[in-house]
Amino acid sequence: MCLGVPARVLEVHGRTAIVDYGGIKREVDILLVPDVKPGEYVIVHAGAAISKIDEKEALETLKLWKEVLEALKPE
Repeated sequence: MCLGVPARVLEVHGRTAIVDYGGIKREVDILLVPDVKPGEYVIVHAGAAISKIDEKEALETLKLWKEVLEALKPE
């Protein structure tokens, strides 16, 4: 199973963008979402933004990811 993770776009540079995954910044390919702008959210999979996502849905998804990661932490 492959999972995409929401990320907030910080900067756009041609066909790449700098995104933020809750404090971790990465460069991703934006070929599939060329009209993305800073401040918007995208779903990232394997180093590429594959779709846009609205802020509300992105924040809800990030909250769920955080809960899953917390549950998986060893005690």
